[in-house]
Amino acid sequence: MRFPGAIAVALLVANAALAAEIPQAERRSGYSFMKPETRAMQDEDTANPGMLWVLDGEALWKRKTGAANKACADCHDNTRTSMKGVAARYPAFDKAAGRPIDLEQRINSCRGNHQQATPLPFESRELLALTALVARQSQGAAIETGNDPQLAPFIAKGRELYMQRQGQLNLACANCHDDNWDKRLAGSAITQGHPTGYPLYRLEWQSLGSLQRRLRACITGIRAQAYDYGAPELVELELYLMSRARGMAMEAPAVRP
Repeated sequence: MRFPGAIAVALLVANAALAAEIPQAERRSGYSFMKPETRAMQDEDTANPGMLWVLDGEALWKRKTGAANKACADCHDNTRTSMKGVAARYPAFDKAAGRPIDLEQRINSCRGNHQQATPLPFESRELLALTALVARQSQGAAIETGNDPQLAPFIAKGRELYMQRQGQLNLACANCHDDNWDKRLAGSAITQGHPTGYPLYRLEWQSLGSLQRRLRACITGIRAQAYDYGAPELVELELYLMSRARGMAMEAPAVRP
């Protein structure tokens, strides 16, 4: 049995050319594809639901935890200065892991190494809150991810995954976000897929969510097996997408339909 969504996707890409990356000058944030009322929600802190997680993050930042009985603030003090621009550089190469890690993984690494606390589960309110707080301090900063030469082979792997057709629908990320951006699929705008606003509040979710949550949803949508949270493949895909958006402004916490 074929579903309406599958038919729409198949029609959308039936005549698509081979994927080609969007030229730098033509790259647009997902913000530019939204309706005015959704943009207004993102722009006003008192209307942006993502700010509730930022406020939670501020409380968690100052809370002592773990066997070390330390708070994030004990090492990093005020986020407005110590975390300024940090999120714009993630995923980043981690020497101990020998590979890139994303911002959520960095937060959990700090919890384990410095607070001697257990890792926070992916997509938990607490981890999203701390991530949103840190990401908020990079709002308006240009994305710098990918400048480290050690990241080059991992960016290449992420690009390969982005271009790779997979799943029962035999689609790649590029078929929508490079070949068919500014068109519509099942009534929704197809954006260029730049992750400038994560973690972001998605109206469909009625919650804040990470980039990995969105990637897993897309992979499931093309009838492929989604990678587990924290899987190297998802981090490499995150890394490629952020490096592809290099120079664009951070918006977290953004709001999307």
